[in-house]
Amino acid sequence: MAENTEPLLKRKVYFDGCPGCKQDRRKEASSGIPYKEFFYVWIITLCTALPISSLFPFIYFMIRDLHVAKREEDIGFYAGFVGASFMFGRALTSLFWGVVADRYGRKPVILLGIFSVSVTTAWSIGLIVGPALGGFFAQPAEKYPEIFSQDSFFGRFPYFLPCLCISLFAVCVLIGSLWLPETLHKHDSKKMGETTIEDVETPYSSDSKGHTDKDEESDTQPKANLFRNWPLMSSVVVYCIFSLHDMAYTEIFSLWAVSDKSYGGLSFSSQDVGEVLSISGFGLLVFQILLYPRIEKLLGPVSSLRVASVLTIPLLAAYPFMSKLSGLQLTLIVNCASLLKNVLSVMIVIGLFILQNNAVSQEQRGAANGIAMTAMSFFKAIAPAAGGAIFSWAQKRQHASFFPGDQMVFFILNMVELMGLLFSFKPFLIQPSK
Repeated sequence: MAENTEPLLKRKVYFDGCPGCKQDRRKEASSGIPYKEFFYVWIITLCTALPISSLFPFIYFMIRDLHVAKREEDIGFYAGFVGASFMFGRALTSLFWGVVADRYGRKPVILLGIFSVSVTTAWSIGLIVGPALGGFFAQPAEKYPEIFSQDSFFGRFPYFLPCLCISLFAVCVLIGSLWLPETLHKHDSKKMGETTIEDVETPYSSDSKGHTDKDEESDTQPKANLFRNWPLMSSVVVYCIFSLHDMAYTEIFSLWAVSDKSYGGLSFSSQDVGEVLSISGFGLLVFQILLYPRIEKLLGPVSSLRVASVLTIPLLAAYPFMSKLSGLQLTLIVNCASLLKNVLSVMIVIGLFILQNNAVSQEQRGAANGIAMTAMSFFKAIAPAAGGAIFSWAQKRQHASFFPGDQMVFFILNMVELMGLLFSFKPFLIQPSK
């Protein structure tokens, strides 16, 4: 008799009109992989990745054409502030949008964000498509004179076409996102989950608006202070350090690749840079789908990010010597190095995402993500400006005895990487309890 009644004592309780409960019912009814929901997330992530990733292949040439830099060595200084402005805007609003998502739902925030992308301008796919758009569609009158004349609109505004393509794509994603399912539970979260029949059948007094004593009891329970959650905050700090490094690298790589070989660069065109970044993005996609889950299962998120950080240091130290190469040899080595660098970076970032996600409960993940995005965006806002300034300074010291030219740039990047590696150990980084 006990065996027959035990399953009845605990059961899921759902609430009519709650989008979160509706989604939970759908998940319980289906045991397969939710490919449709994955597609929604993928296409939205792609849309958010395009604006910043499409910028780097042509930012050097855009600053040059605007004639704001008096000397070629100063282009990197001004280019850094353009990249920084994007992340500075994100830093000002991320925490706010995280709180809004926890209170009013994820879907309204997503829709508003995509709408802003369509009026302003799967991250891995964005790293493929974004650089390709920026590299192939910037300066169309120069690259495709048979289609775009110098006197046309696109000839007078040579960097408008890739931005237009991103805006049109964002409009399409905005329309498609209307069918995106909402996951936020819009009822008392304490009533959700494993509830006994006794709890359901116990009478509670209610007022004229239908509020019960249990509602008031649950509402008075305060949520945990996220800033005192050290597993979360320690992973956010480490995430910020590595984000500073990655954003500075992204800015410096594009500037270094297109700068003249006389300054230690590679003399690449914007199209060359776009091709390199797109190939790296495609390889990154394959790595995330096929290889990273096995690596994470074998090593765990913390050990995998430490291994990736250790391997990054000698890789970056070899970058300045690539300027001695040319032809097919240069193309192959730069593509392999860029792919490996991005693979190592994504191992670090995903590992930290896992730690942050495991450090908080579901009802606080929006706010926790807002804190992480705000802090990360401030560091990423600093990175392009600092990276551009350091790159510009390094190009003026080609004959220095200590790390001349671009060697100093990659040495500083390695110092930041080393700092992130050291912070990934105890007692600083604490893993969330299972």
